[in-house]
Amino acid sequence: MSKNKQKKKNKQHNKFFTVFWGIVLVGVFTVVAVAAFVFINVVIKVNGDVIVDLNDYTKNQNQTSFIYMYEDDDPNKVKELLRLHAEENRIWVDLDKMSVYLQDCFVGLEDKRFYQHHGVDWIRTIGSAKYKFSQGGSTITQQLIKNITNEKDVTLVRKFNEIVSALNLEKNYDKKPILEAYLNTVYLGSGCYGVKTAAEKYFGKDVSELNLAESACISVITKAPYGYNPLYNREANRERQLYCLKSMLEQGLISQQEYDEAVNYHLVFTNDPDYVPSAEFLAQQQKEEQEEKDEYWSYYIDYVIQSVIDDLMDQYDYSELQASNKIYYGGLKIYAAVDLDIQADLEYIFENRIGFDNYEIQGAMTVMNYTGRVMGIVGGAGKKTTNRGLNIASSAYRQPGSTIKPISTYAPLFDLNEITWSTLVKDYAFAYNGSMWPHNVDKTLGSGANVTIQYAVQESKNTVPARLIKDTLTIDKSFDYLENHFMLSHLDSTNDKDLGPLATGSLTYGASTLEMCAAYATFGNGGRYYKPYAYYKVTNSSGTETILDNTDPQFTQAISEEASDIMCKILQTVNTSWYGTAPNVRQFPIFAKTGTTSDEKDRWFCAGTPYYVGAVWYGYSQNPRPINASINPAGTIFFNVFDRIHRGLDTNVEFPSSPNVTSAYYCTYSGNLASSNCTSTAKGWYSSDNMPPYCTSSHYRRSASSGNSGGGGNSNFNISDLLPF
Repeated sequence: MSKNKQKKKNKQHNKFFTVFWGIVLVGVFTVVAVAAFVFINVVIKVNGDVIVDLNDYTKNQNQTSFIYMYEDDDPNKVKELLRLHAEENRIWVDLDKMSVYLQDCFVGLEDKRFYQHHGVDWIRTIGSAKYKFSQGGSTITQQLIKNITNEKDVTLVRKFNEIVSALNLEKNYDKKPILEAYLNTVYLGSGCYGVKTAAEKYFGKDVSELNLAESACISVITKAPYGYNPLYNREANRERQLYCLKSMLEQGLISQQEYDEAVNYHLVFTNDPDYVPSAEFLAQQQKEEQEEKDEYWSYYIDYVIQSVIDDLMDQYDYSELQASNKIYYGGLKIYAAVDLDIQADLEYIFENRIGFDNYEIQGAMTVMNYTGRVMGIVGGAGKKTTNRGLNIASSAYRQPGSTIKPISTYAPLFDLNEITWSTLVKDYAFAYNGSMWPHNVDKTLGSGANVTIQYAVQESKNTVPARLIKDTLTIDKSFDYLENHFMLSHLDSTNDKDLGPLATGSLTYGASTLEMCAAYATFGNGGRYYKPYAYYKVTNSSGTETILDNTDPQFTQAISEEASDIMCKILQTVNTSWYGTAPNVRQFPIFAKTGTTSDEKDRWFCAGTPYYVGAVWYGYSQNPRPINASINPAGTIFFNVFDRIHRGLDTNVEFPSSPNVTSAYYCTYSGNLASSNCTSTAKGWYSSDNMPPYCTSSHYRRSASSGNSGGGGNSNFNISDLLPF
């Protein structure tokens, strides 16, 4: 090999190793830097402020929470509605009132080095890491962190945060309060959280009375709350109970005599034939069963509780378990915004199924005022049989059908000044995805005529909003209005960005009556969106600190005042005469929109008066199927409710009107403002910033576009309609 070739080869060799070692050094420095950064942050967090405030958590476990209301809407006249946690039902018990055997059983079984480590048992943690933390390894302190935060995903990030939190907890608290909190929060099957309820459930005893055998029996449940439940899987529980006792003997926690006595002790459970409850326990059990049987909260109370849970999670970053515990055991004072008269009327209609076709079908309704206050809410038809069950009104989402059109199409276009009351649009389907679409409610492809916006809304045309979204508004803007102006929360950002869901309401998941009610409220309050609220405020037990506050509801301007006014007026042209006489409510102006899904499995009615706005859903909650009803039952239910809640109200009220909206007559042929030559006119309402031009056309025949119904114009046919002007 020549010298030049050898030099070139050596040069390439040296270059390779230079690059290789450079990459290695960069990698090493990166790993060291990341490790140093993580280590420093861990040290700061472990030695910093308390991550989990155990004092705040434990002190609030045995305080009764109250729900109040204001009588006559007067904050100075407070009435108690409900106590959420009476003293005799408290689950928290101090450590010194627990059986010592019970404490030793949990320590010996779950965390034998509990009194030696500082929150993390590194020996067990390293062993568990081999199985990606899916098998054991957690100390009692770590398990307490999981119980309080309810974060139990099997991930490295979650495990890392748990370890840091555990080390921080033991920097700030002694072992006794940690063990006490753990024993009061651990889940022990059969709905039992904490050892007190478990002792009562399985043995009918107070937790202080448990002997060693019973304590071991309860302590083993935590590993598999159903698998080791002694009421259902006695043999599995017995096998693990013996393991627990053997482990305690080996650790020196019990003597040989104590071990022998516990192994031979005959356990008597509450479902055994020879179980004899104490008179005190039996009386308490019967009392609780009777209360559970007879006392069901209203749907409004359910909604209040869920609202407070959601807001605590949102504003304080609580887990759902933390928020729930805060409500039930945190001594809160919750001031509900309910109107008891309206709630009673709602419950009367729905419990007695007035306006319902049969006893299988379900329904839900929300009634609000125009600043976000939920006046009444019912989440099901028939007698309520559970507390905090499914509330269809607030937590179930169904396709809204044609009630989507005002908020997905018409209101946005009025807001953008893209249409007017009398804008003409062809009532006919178009080619879409390989076929002619959509069909109108009469199953036809449309009349082929040009119709006004007012007429399209009144007759609930499908063709018109579909064309408007496609040609004028755009899919993205329509979706944006639903999501960010009218705040529908369950939109599918992929599947719902399409003409079908936006124009006809065939949303993937749908909307709730609560959401639709809040959206439609914008048509009666000047275009303002208020987030619905069911409580005015939440305070601590002494009332000195306000934790959550809705006393000054804030709004966003969903649509312009002008668009709101025009939408309100245009929806008043919808024919509601089908839904009963309702003499009380028909003294007021009513805006309304019906909704039926294409498969007729959902019926909707969204409407309002100057006092209240309401949304009704009607359908089968289980196994949805077509509803065979020529007249929309949701409309009938709405008028039954609203007629009752409008009894005795002052009739001299109107919807708010914008000074920038004016009435004018338009030419029914052209849709433009009527000139002196126009022989067929109707009255419409227009924004001063978006007035049509005056009509200059000559008309040889009568147009099918007038849509005069509700417009107040001249619709009488005569020979002059066939002649030019």
